[in-house]
Amino acid sequence: MRLAARLLGVSEVINLQNVSVVRGGKSIIDSLTFSVGPTERWVVLGANGAGKTTLLKLAAAQIQPSSGSATLLGQRLGEVNVFELRTRIGFASSALAAQIPNSETVLNAVMTASYGITGRWNEEYDSIDERRARRVLGEWELSNFEDRAFGTLSDGERKRVQIARSVMTDPELLLLDEPVASLDLAARELTLQLLSGYAQATEAPAMVMVTHHLEEIPPGFTHALLMQDGKVMARGEIGMTLTSASISEAFNHPLTLNYQNQRFSAVSS
Repeated sequence: MRLAARLLGVSEVINLQNVSVVRGGKSIIDSLTFSVGPTERWVVLGANGAGKTTLLKLAAAQIQPSSGSATLLGQRLGEVNVFELRTRIGFASSALAAQIPNSETVLNAVMTASYGITGRWNEEYDSIDERRARRVLGEWELSNFEDRAFGTLSDGERKRVQIARSVMTDPELLLLDEPVASLDLAARELTLQLLSGYAQATEAPAMVMVTHHLEEIPPGFTHALLMQDGKVMARGEIGMTLTSASISEAFNHPLTLNYQNQRFSAVSS
């Protein structure tokens, strides 16, 4: 895994200062300030429409802020070639997965991430790319699927392929948009177990994961950001930030927070 962000002395892999994103006259992100250090693993929580996915798109250099400054891996958006910057950021989302052809093999779906494309055409790949892709597939328990067509996979298998693809290039920042959403219990728990192991690896990159559900936070995540109406409602170390009061406010519903066996959950109060 690359440690470039740390080795170059970058103290923050994400630094958003007073950032707003306005679409159709509506503020989706409103004067938000947020930073992520190289060794931090953040979970972003909030109700539908809170601005979580838009925040992740900013962090992925997929969109530009309407105002404020956004600096990623030491490079300020608007002053950098975003196509080069994106190669240093791993991004797993259902929207990106939809761009992978159903006929593409799992091996190629992961390997093409090295060139920033989602389907293999006539490109020639080095043997090192193929070895790397096979190693990543093994790490995410997908070795037996490398010759399978992407379109034949279950939801859980597709989610793991998305994650494997996002780490193929040894990113300096890993962004995950609801990586276990809609999965059945067994698939969810397997994916969370693998994510937890990855998050706790010493050389893993900084991570930011968006989810709606406390139960989907993998052990090993260190910080939490609660959003509401495009604004930061609470942020900080996960154990201090996630409380019954804070999640009740974020989701506008009385909730009681539980924490057991390194996993969070909540029930109505």
